[in-house]
Amino acid sequence: MRHASASPDRIAVSGPGGDLGYAELAARAGRAARGLADEGVGRGALIALGQADPVALLVAVLAADLAGATPLLCDHAWSEERRAQVMAAVPVAARFDAPLPEADGPPVRHRPAPDDLTWACFSSGSTGRPRAVVRGRASWTGSFGRLDEMTGIGPGDVVLIPGPLVSSLYGFAAVHTLAAGATAVVPGRWSPSLLADQLRRATVVHVVPHRLPAVLDALEAGHDAAGGPLRTAVVGGAALDAAARTRAAAAGVRVVSYYGATELSFVAVDADGAGLRPFPGVEIDVRVPPGQVLGEVWVRSPWLCEGYLAGATGPLRQDDGGWMTVGDLAEPRRPGELLRLRGRGDGAIQTGGATVVPEDVEEVLRKVPGVDDVVVVGTPHPYLGAVVTAVVEGEDVVRAALEAAARAELDPAQRPRRWYAAASLPRTPTGKPARGLVAARLAAGDDPGLRRLA
Repeated sequence: MRHASASPDRIAVSGPGGDLGYAELAARAGRAARGLADEGVGRGALIALGQADPVALLVAVLAADLAGATPLLCDHAWSEERRAQVMAAVPVAARFDAPLPEADGPPVRHRPAPDDLTWACFSSGSTGRPRAVVRGRASWTGSFGRLDEMTGIGPGDVVLIPGPLVSSLYGFAAVHTLAAGATAVVPGRWSPSLLADQLRRATVVHVVPHRLPAVLDALEAGHDAAGGPLRTAVVGGAALDAAARTRAAAAGVRVVSYYGATELSFVAVDADGAGLRPFPGVEIDVRVPPGQVLGEVWVRSPWLCEGYLAGATGPLRQDDGGWMTVGDLAEPRRPGELLRLRGRGDGAIQTGGATVVPEDVEEVLRKVPGVDDVVVVGTPHPYLGAVVTAVVEGEDVVRAALEAAARAELDPAQRPRRWYAAASLPRTPTGKPARGLVAARLAAGDDPGLRRLA
């Protein structure tokens, strides 16, 4: 609203359907907020938003905020069955899949407070056990200035956000860009064919690590024709390859990479290639159990979420001192030292920017006839980082039946790309499948007890 008053004609968002200036964006959000109020949606209401158009989704989010409601971002690509499952697990006051209806009338304003619940989204890999993470206003807006200082993002920037806004990484990037008064380019999905054109105007890009090489490829391919103003890449997610940072520097692009989680927001940042250090305002404690080499990363900061909606369970844990963890592992660390991550303690799989919880995939596959048990792990992939891989125990298991179950009940990121069968799975002393041993056997590649399912 501040930018709409000061710079009404500046482009706020650029989406598949065209551009919206700040004044027009504010006006649409205001009319949509009036429409929500006319339907009885107000302070504290949880509303599900599933607009396919990323600009319409942003308008809806801003309208919900003006009305004092909490937007729950849902994937527009979900099947009706999946959507019904999610809505049953997380009761909402209203659901909107089309652009919000707009109405004229007195402006709708609620007095914002730091602890307002202003954003909710689903953590990746939540089929069977939907987990919606909700956060207060200050847990995001309070970090905006810190990110501005690190990246230099301001009103003169054009920020490319080439992914779905239902992802917390890209959703944060969009609302931060609007708070900074910059232009948010929101195609809504990753599109290699459009990347070169998008980069001709972008000064900043938000990506996950495995997308950075494609950005650099597009820059190099278009250099002679149009060049490009890109100066900063904000990279969030898993560890960034040092070679990619070096290559970016050679192209004149500064990389600011960070580690975080949907539940924890920012945890650590590497702004210069020297390694991960705590993000401003964050305390990090690596808790190493006796006799273990690695410890869990515990975090205390103003940027933490409020938890999961509707009492859902998940990897997030909190102690009495206000510290939280999602089970990520790191080497022991003393105050002032770098954070050296070593992976997810819960076995979660990072694939193409999504986080897949193996247990959710296993729960679906165990229902397939002939499956006695199953273990799901991540196996390396040159572009996606890892792919979901299932090892099934059982007689006469048919891959077609497994794939049919996966298509029916799992999101695309969760569906196994590689399938194996085993006469019997290795087990721990307590009788549970030994996930780590299965992963090691797959990595070795010479286990006669595993056969690829054709």
